[in-house]
Amino acid sequence: MTTFETFKRDIERAPAAGWKRVARWLRRQLPTGLYARSLLIIIIPMVLLQSVVAFVFMERHWQLVTQRLSMAVTRDIASVIDLIETYPQDANYSEITRIARERLELIISIEPGTELPPPRSKPFFNILDEILSEEIVRQIRRPFWIDTVGESNLVEIRIQLDQKILRVYARRSQTYASNTHIFLLWMVGTSLVLITISILFLRGQIRPILALARAAESFGKGQKMPDDFAPRGADEVRRAGLAFILMRERIERQMEQRTAMLTGVSHDLRTILTRFKLQLALAGDNPDLQGLNKDVEDMQTMLEGYLAFARGDVEEDVREMRLSDFFDKLAMEAELHERAFSSDIDGEDEVMVRPNAFSRLVGNLVSNALRYAKTVHVEARHRAKWLTITVDDDGPGIPERSRDDVFKPFFRLDEARNLDASGTGLGLAIARDIARSHGGNVTLSDSPMGGLRATIRIPA
Repeated sequence: MTTFETFKRDIERAPAAGWKRVARWLRRQLPTGLYARSLLIIIIPMVLLQSVVAFVFMERHWQLVTQRLSMAVTRDIASVIDLIETYPQDANYSEITRIARERLELIISIEPGTELPPPRSKPFFNILDEILSEEIVRQIRRPFWIDTVGESNLVEIRIQLDQKILRVYARRSQTYASNTHIFLLWMVGTSLVLITISILFLRGQIRPILALARAAESFGKGQKMPDDFAPRGADEVRRAGLAFILMRERIERQMEQRTAMLTGVSHDLRTILTRFKLQLALAGDNPDLQGLNKDVEDMQTMLEGYLAFARGDVEEDVREMRLSDFFDKLAMEAELHERAFSSDIDGEDEVMVRPNAFSRLVGNLVSNALRYAKTVHVEARHRAKWLTITVDDDGPGIPERSRDDVFKPFFRLDEARNLDASGTGLGLAIARDIARSHGGNVTLSDSPMGGLRATIRIPA
């Protein structure tokens, strides 16, 4: 590809890359909640519509009305000037002043021998000053001076005549559309009322979705569904809630069927194993039967492991548990195995978990570490949203390629951390199953101590 073709390609891709960056920035700035996004969908079009309406009103209606009023006042002043020049016999201009006051609602005075004041600085934004000046220039065509600034209800206009000054006071409402704020107040007030109604309506529509999310989260953590949960809201939300309830019932029914089946199988197998043990006991201390006794004990251990994996602890209620007391028990277990054990707790000591299942989760990982390592360290970090527990050891570790496989039921390692003859290959599978039933997970990585690190992360 030539340099020109490369440059052309970069130029063509530049706008697309720019739009992607803008889109990513907008996604980061916009709220993520459905309630906030729904409010934006309502509020943004309403604000844009009002902005356009206000601009059109200010540009067309307000300016047009002000121009018409200023034109009428200027025309009245031009008529007064014509009267003054047409009837010079009225030396005191009393009749002209009376006509202007009674018929035109203008207060005028004629000051001979005076001059116009120096020009005032133009206001930054004053539509009346601009339009009124244009009308005086267009209709009267004489030197003038106006004062439209201030909070006074009067507008002062001075016109230069022959050797005299015509001073006119007109009401501001005669020259300016001063009631525009009423329209704006009505528009803004109506919008606020509509937004308030929208907020209340959306809150009622979002509440069933939040209830469904809480129920699904509780079910994912293995907790009971809230007692007050029922499908509510719009038809779509009701259907989603009903589908969740039916799904939960099907899952619980399957788990109950699996547990009942395995319980029945275990009862039958235990009966047969009991017969084996009894027959072996009646046979006496025969050296030829020692291997058979060992096989029967292994079958008993494997059977208990299978049942523990299948049964789980899904029916256990969530209660408060003290981590320090549990870590003390682990320290006693490590002392029995003649292993070095230490623990550390960062954050609150009390956690809300299913105590038996949680003890089994951490206990399985610590037991594995005590089996293969000489030193084990457990650290718990309890934050507002997550509880993280790390189990570090100085053992041989697990190869990175096998760290996902060891969580599979009945998987056995053939390397350094191989299971012993009595193992069933279910310890880590049970640990991950319990962690996921709490809404979390278990992962394996390299430990700073040189061995394996097992990390438990579950919602606090």
